[in-house]
Amino acid sequence: MSIIRITREFSFEGAHALKGYDGKCSHIHGHSYRLAVTVTGKPIAEDNSPKKGMVIDFTDLKKIVGENIIDKFDHSLVMSKDAELADEIQKVYGNVVVVDFQPTSEMLAIYFADIISRHLPDGVQLYSIILWETEKSCAAWYASDNA
Repeated sequence: MSIIRITREFSFEGAHALKGYDGKCSHIHGHSYRLAVTVTGKPIAEDNSPKKGMVIDFTDLKKIVGENIIDKFDHSLVMSKDAELADEIQKVYGNVVVVDFQPTSEMLAIYFADIISRHLPDGVQLYSIILWETEKSCAAWYASDNA
């Protein structure tokens, strides 16, 4: 059976600040993020499977990304754990995601790839993550670059 790639796109609103950055992005600012998740695998061949012919049901992929990425990051402020006031901001506003890295699009793409990879079913592998921070700027993670 042939290997197939399928892609599902997502969007979410979020803010971040880049501590120590030498430009405007050192300030808290927001983005309308767009996330494309591509997985690869062989379509299910079992005649008795309700998912016959699918690599993964798009609904299942939506659930994995929704529960592990979108629900957590949508309308949140992402800050590095070493950013001043991160804990205080979280206490006041609630939806602050504190991470162990500088929350650039590049680092978020790596982080998202790790999370999604751990939740995919057997036989389905993450192929790529593309995270658009703006309409014209994105970071891309490819499994083949990280093997």
